[in-house]
Amino acid sequence: MKQSLRVAAYAVCVEADKILLARWVGRTEKKWTLPGGGIDHGEDPLDAVVREVAEETGYAVRVDALLGIDSVRRRFERTGLRRALSGAGNATDWHGLRVVYAATITGGELRFEENGSTDMAAWFDLAEVPTVDRTDLVDVALDLSTRKPPTGRADLAGS
Repeated sequence: MKQSLRVAAYAVCVEADKILLARWVGRTEKKWTLPGGGIDHGEDPLDAVVREVAEETGYAVRVDALLGIDSVRRRFERTGLRRALSGAGNATDWHGLRVVYAATITGGELRFEENGSTDMAAWFDLAEVPTVDRTDLVDVALDLSTRKPPTGRADLAGS
């Protein structure tokens, strides 16, 4: 079984009871998630989240606080070319570390990312979020933002 680790940084941007989300484009689905993404080798997580928010939404942000680090693990089957090139069987044990920050918009204008992992960004009423087709990261981040646990660990089942 192939093992894979991904470390990423994300921003919770809330203004006037609205949250900024970006729509992630997967192989077979699209879901709303937090703006953010993978940390480049040698890049500081704080710098990564500022860069990723700008890439995905057009906004400049100021990071206000570290809310927490979420650890998620999934197993999945690789298919097609990825399976053929891996040489490690067709199963992957994937581990994601998601660094979650609170951030404030300081400039820029809302725009959509082109040729990236997201295809649009939008503001949603916080009350509307439970009805939106979203990734689990949105719920984890809202939990961290609301509770501000001293351990920085979300308190959701499956996190």
